[in-house]
Amino acid sequence: MNQVKRRSRKLGWRFVVLAVVTVFLFTAVVRNVWVDVYYIPSESMEPLLLTGDRVLVSRTDFASAPIRRGDVVVFDGRGSFTPLNSGHGPLMDAAIGTGQWLGMVPNNNIYVKRVLGVAGDTVKCCSISGLLEINGVPITESYLHPGDAPSALKFEVTVPEGKLWLMGDHREVSLDSRSLLGMPGGGLISTSRVIGRPWTTVWPLGRIHVLERDAVRAP
Repeated sequence: MNQVKRRSRKLGWRFVVLAVVTVFLFTAVVRNVWVDVYYIPSESMEPLLLTGDRVLVSRTDFASAPIRRGDVVVFDGRGSFTPLNSGHGPLMDAAIGTGQWLGMVPNNNIYVKRVLGVAGDTVKCCSISGLLEINGVPITESYLHPGDAPSALKFEVTVPEGKLWLMGDHREVSLDSRSLLGMPGGGLISTSRVIGRPWTTVWPLGRIHVLERDAVRAP
């Protein structure tokens, strides 16, 4: 009888372990192929996204349609916004990576910004009226943080093929393409670094909402 009970317990534990491994693998596949979750670490995209928000990011939106002006994108900033060798050691990196995977701590290599320039665009700040110009046309940016100017820094860039010009909605505090002017790459981010598009917030519960796409139109 005791032997039967021990076998039953072993089978029970094996089933639990198998179930946990199966769920983990399924979740990993989903997050690497379709939908991932990211933690918002800063104020740079206020009022759309607040510090501490968790967002679901679609990895497939740009597979069927190109990235367009106005899209909010999540991207890997290594090699542009952050150094490629920004590790903390194997053990610490593993612990941080686990927290990032669970969406509990920010990933300092991952950024969320808005696309203001795609290939062929000339983006300039600012027009006589103080607005951002795209291809010579001043645009009104309804998503800007209240009280922020389009940019305190004057610039003019033309976006080459395969690159994007990105800016945060809270312009006064955002580290974005403007911050990298004069650096290698000139603040332009490769489209290959884009992970996906945030499409809904999932935490805190009181802030769950779908993030609509805002088209920024210019000739």
